[in-house]
Amino acid sequence: MTDAERSAVIFTAYDLDVHLAPSRQSLEVHARVTVRNGGAAPLKELPLQISSTLYFEMLGANGKRLAFVQTTLNSDVDHSGQLHEAVISLPEPLAPSASLTLDVDYGGQIPLTAKRLLAIGTPGVPAEASDWDRISDEFTGLRGFGNVVWYPVSSVPAALGDGDKVFAEIGRQKLRSADATITIHLTDEFFNEPPDVAILDGHLIQLDKPRAMPNASFPGVITASLPTERLGFQAPSFFLAQRIATQGGHIRVYARNASQGDAQAYLTAATMALPLVQQWLGQRSDAALTVLDLPEPDDAPAETGSVLLTAFTATAPENVAPAVAHGLAHAYFHSPREWLNEGVAGLISALWIESTQGRTAAMERLNAERPALALVEPGTPGQGAGESLLQASDAIYYRTKATYVLWMLRDLAGDKPLQQTLALYDPAQDTTPEYFEHLLEQQCGKNLQWFFDDWVYNDKGLPDLSIGGVYPGAEAHEQTLLAIDITNAGYAAADVPLVIHSGEAALTRRVQAPAHTKITYRVLVTGDPTEIDLNDGSVPEVQASVHEKDLVTAPVH
Repeated sequence: MTDAERSAVIFTAYDLDVHLAPSRQSLEVHARVTVRNGGAAPLKELPLQISSTLYFEMLGANGKRLAFVQTTLNSDVDHSGQLHEAVISLPEPLAPSASLTLDVDYGGQIPLTAKRLLAIGTPGVPAEASDWDRISDEFTGLRGFGNVVWYPVSSVPAALGDGDKVFAEIGRQKLRSADATITIHLTDEFFNEPPDVAILDGHLIQLDKPRAMPNASFPGVITASLPTERLGFQAPSFFLAQRIATQGGHIRVYARNASQGDAQAYLTAATMALPLVQQWLGQRSDAALTVLDLPEPDDAPAETGSVLLTAFTATAPENVAPAVAHGLAHAYFHSPREWLNEGVAGLISALWIESTQGRTAAMERLNAERPALALVEPGTPGQGAGESLLQASDAIYYRTKATYVLWMLRDLAGDKPLQQTLALYDPAQDTTPEYFEHLLEQQCGKNLQWFFDDWVYNDKGLPDLSIGGVYPGAEAHEQTLLAIDITNAGYAAADVPLVIHSGEAALTRRVQAPAHTKITYRVLVTGDPTEIDLNDGSVPEVQASVHEKDLVTAPVH
């Protein structure tokens, strides 16, 4: 199969019947999947892929078996570092835009392995802490494509260490299947105590009563089901565990017995962060964050939907509060657009830092990601791929840039209008790209089209600001008219704070710098100006996002 043929296969529906045998670290799956040919040419053969520790057993369509050849591909989108690919011979070519529903039986083991990370030289402990997916008696966690490919996909092979190809492929897979529907029915065998927490596709699911209890010869059986829903921008996942539950307000915490005492930090952090979350996102009685304790204390945290997966350790509530605020934002705010899902959560986390540590600390947190964003942004429109936020598949866009965009909209529109917009936002009404823009404009009374055109609907790169000459006018009544040259050499317009220091006083104004232009901004100041600051880090730039001009050692013209 060619990469073009693999990329042409788009999954539009998953119906997954999963049977787990944790004592053997194994699963058996009957899947019914619907695929569409998104390419320009008919497909005579169809590729399907699963983790290399699983094996295709039967493939069929319309009640008939289909012939296939199973091969192994090197690809680090799975923790084993390889995929099994079935190349299916179709009775007739699948035409462009045509769909086909397949019956797929497959199974095998999914043990804990960090083979792909060990292969590139990652030490054993951090490698296993990152790739903690497994099926086991105590804990089963499968995060899906990018970690363990436990359901059929069709992807372009990618290797860690080859630029960002693995992460780009993960994003492309999520974007292409975002509108797919998914249904999961889970059957789990147990020999001791049954699992008491199940999370399917980012949702906490009520387990059914055990259908059978274990005896000397046979395991017990327990089931859980996820009704059909839109997959959205995430990989299908599920988690089963035995945990001790504690609930408080808008958070549910599931801890291992050994770390039950550490759960209180998350409950306290939620109490601390909740007022800020509700101030910005409104009141929602049904919103709740689920926090699941991972098996080992070094396991890397992860998120899916309004679920935070993390290893509990003895720590102060303040240390976990940013992550809890981020998770609560996911529980309170939902959007079919990933840049809003992740951007709002990033905004809330940054606001929490600002409220507890000050604006400077919040700016430092934002700017820690700026170099990575500047690296991937095109230098000029059309130069380099770039990604609009509407179609972003790279996390640096739909997380980092989206958080910047919402922070800038806060400065442009004001706190209250943005709060009202986020509280009024209705995901069911967000059917056009301009929905969020128009909702915010109604609240703030400003035309924000110029901003959305440059930062959301298109990718015009980042601004590139600088302070040029500073020219004082004639003094009058102890005031000076100051003219300041400001250049934006980038292709994205920016609205930035300009601060003029005079002695111990500081005057702040907001300046709009159009793309690829030089402007002269005039302002009346009292006393002798000593320093001019342009941008405080709230607007990401190509290079530094803070500009200072010392007027004492470098006098004004």
